[in-house]
Amino acid sequence: MGSVDVPVALLGYGTVGAAVNRLLTEGADEIERATGHRLRIVRALVRDPGRERSFPAAEGVLTTDFESIANDPSIAVVAEVMGGVDETGEHVLRLLRAGKPVVSANKQLVARRGDELFDAASEAGVQLRFEASVCAAIPVIKVLREALVVTNVHRILGIVNGTTNFMLTQMEAGSDYDAALTEAQRLGYAEADPTEDVNGADAAAKMAILATVAFGSRVRLEDVQYDGIERIRLEHVRAARELGMAVRLIGSATLIGDAVDVRVEPAFVDRDHPLAAVDGPFNAVMLQGDAIREITLEGPGAGGLATASAVVADMVSVIGTTGTGFLQNDASWRTLERLPPGDLRSPYYLSIEVDDRPGVLAHVALRLAADDVSVARLSQRQLNGSASLDIVTHEASAGSVRAAAAALAHLPEVHGEPDVIRVVAERG
Repeated sequence: MGSVDVPVALLGYGTVGAAVNRLLTEGADEIERATGHRLRIVRALVRDPGRERSFPAAEGVLTTDFESIANDPSIAVVAEVMGGVDETGEHVLRLLRAGKPVVSANKQLVARRGDELFDAASEAGVQLRFEASVCAAIPVIKVLREALVVTNVHRILGIVNGTTNFMLTQMEAGSDYDAALTEAQRLGYAEADPTEDVNGADAAAKMAILATVAFGSRVRLEDVQYDGIERIRLEHVRAARELGMAVRLIGSATLIGDAVDVRVEPAFVDRDHPLAAVDGPFNAVMLQGDAIREITLEGPGAGGLATASAVVADMVSVIGTTGTGFLQNDASWRTLERLPPGDLRSPYYLSIEVDDRPGVLAHVALRLAADDVSVARLSQRQLNGSASLDIVTHEASAGSVRAAAAALAHLPEVHGEPDVIRVVAERG
């Protein structure tokens, strides 16, 4: 049986776009052997066709004219790898409404405009796939939507940002925050402007997508409570190590009854927990559900080739199916309430600087108990004229712990606002 020539297009031809072209070119024989199709990039939308690229496109492929893609009936699938939300979103909507399947690597686009994108895809009867938008080469979307479609996943824990995980690993080795960021930028793990990585926004968009797919209810970026690693200091890393833990930026999505909680925040992770062992620019996602108990997926979470591999896999999936394929409906099929942000229960770590005199420790414990927070572990270090308390609580609601910390800050024997960091110890 002869090979079927499949013209495809790209929106964008930067690091990821060039890597997609490279994989399609170098892997053409393998793709043809597996599918009977030969994918060939015929157009790639760019702003500057003359810019030097790591894997040059064929003559005539690069274009500044979006209409040459939108109006070409021969193009079978378009991969969006240009980034951005507003202009990019309009391009993707145009393509879907015109009956062209789209593959996207853009987590902010899917997290912010998923409603209208899926509506457009459903109305036109075409596929919208987005594996590369979360965790690059880790096929977590495919696992959730296909392999675990009847598993009733109720909890996701993940390290979904390779930049911050690399930085925290560097800090474990002794680098301070600024040095860790500089090294991440030197190695290409962090952008020149790393804001969305270090403040948690990148991870929050990914967790919104994962929660939507896992729980079947639309979770938007604004539904995710997130905090980044900017406040993490070497003192936190040291305290975690002494407590037998590691500091990681953890995304969590939890289904509790008919309510969902999605958040991203730094956490102390017990050294026995699988996520504590994830080092460097790697990602890992733990899926917990009724039928599977627990599955952990781990792999590279950053880089052009890792992302491109997921883009190519989605393109091959689109070509290998007909009509709307397996993903024929929006992942969102029900409405769930949002769990009040203070209701999620967990152990917590508190760092409190206090006067070094008798009775202070008892007073702190009583103040915590007043908000239903009890002490599970405690260690004390001497400072110049004061003491530092490292406390790990029993499981308590986030609201209670925050209220207790605010109350402690007003005690005369407490110096400043206590640090509060979530603890991930149980596997759930």
